[in-house]
Amino acid sequence: MKLNLERLAREPGAALPFDYALDLSQVEWNGGRPFADGVRVTGKVRNRAGALVLNAELSAELSLVCDRCAQPFRREKTVEYETLLAFELANGESDDIVLLDKDGELDLDGLMTEVFLLEMDTKNLCSEDCRGLCPGCGADLNHEPCRCKKEIDPRLAKLAQLLERQEDQA
Repeated sequence: MKLNLERLAREPGAALPFDYALDLSQVEWNGGRPFADGVRVTGKVRNRAGALVLNAELSAELSLVCDRCAQPFRREKTVEYETLLAFELANGESDDIVLLDKDGELDLDGLMTEVFLLEMDTKNLCSEDCRGLCPGCGADLNHEPCRCKKEIDPRLAKLAQLLERQEDQA
């Protein structure tokens, strides 16, 4: 979606709202495609005393895989974004200001895709207390106990044998 903002820039106090679905279904993230349902983008561009201000809210239900237990899960993600828009910069570049193209248009799809992807978490957990998988036997520790046999320190092997014999005799 492209927004032409030349007219808005000439009308102080005016606003241009937007509300649409951003299709990110083909974007791969950590080996999967979490954006199958798309991203809802709502907001507006306002002219505040000659300055163009973009406010947006992006929300999506993500289909993710837990980084600890490898189970699929879904989570709601919402991102708030605000920035200034400009036709040109007086003194070079600024990270806080988004430049419009030479025709006074803003590539909203490109900007919102970048904003949403930069806000994605680097680690996804199905729950805060996810116990993950046992590195030895592969058991999902959220649903079953570890099946690994406890390793005995070789220095204590004889003592372990004595304890086993005592338990067998009892």
